[in-house]
Amino acid sequence: MSSILTNSSAMVALATLNDVNRGLTETQNRVSSGLKISSGKDNAAYFAISMTMKGDSGMFQAINEGLTTTKNSIATGRLGAETVADLADQFSERVAFAQGSGLDLNDVQNELDGFIDRMNAAISQSTFNGSNLIDSTDPVTVVTGISRASGSFATTTVSFNEVDLGAIVTALDAIDLTTSTDIAADLATAEGQYAAAVTAATDLGVAEQTIEGQQQFLDSLIDTLDSGVGAMVDADMEEEAARLQAFQVQQQLAVQSLSIANQSPQNILSLFR
Repeated sequence: MSSILTNSSAMVALATLNDVNRGLTETQNRVSSGLKISSGKDNAAYFAISMTMKGDSGMFQAINEGLTTTKNSIATGRLGAETVADLADQFSERVAFAQGSGLDLNDVQNELDGFIDRMNAAISQSTFNGSNLIDSTDPVTVVTGISRASGSFATTTVSFNEVDLGAIVTALDAIDLTTSTDIAADLATAEGQYAAAVTAATDLGVAEQTIEGQQQFLDSLIDTLDSGVGAMVDADMEEEAARLQAFQVQQQLAVQSLSIANQSPQNILSLFR
């Protein structure tokens, strides 16, 4: 039965066209944005997870950048400590030399004073961004990342101590060969302070290595998080391109179907001519 009031074929064709247009619009949005999930309405669970992971990735990146400053401060302190250790070694050698006979101890002492001045200069100059890690024994705590273990948010840290090279230099500075009554004891003191300077440089080297290792881990972790987010929300462009072409063909067919369905009332009208 045909009717001029109700065109069922046109209604079906129109509904089909609307569905095709809706799918075409969604596919075009995915192609233009590169995302299959761009909001909570697309997939609430994946969207929430991806936003959390994106936030974590951003925080890890910021922490990693902050660790670069810390690493540079440690590297500067380590260089200063190694310089002091080298000068302390030379200091010990001159004290050992002073045990020989027929020497002018005043000349040797002048050399030792020069070494002390150079050590003090190295300590005062080993500053990065206002931070000097070789003039005290203060503890240093550095944030290295975040943790969401057991559903709670927390930060992770590493700690190390600054090194007081000033105390080492002060002990060397107490040696005066011109008034000393036991140069052998002075040599033992100098060797002990040299060993302490080497230990200080080594401790800072370990701290620097720890920071570098954490930065390498954060680089890999950031890449992993970003890849995970991409796997959840990024659109498969090959698939979307194929889908886009399919929807375009379906749209053309749906428009033709609607046009054919709309011709039915015209056919009825011809019966009254």
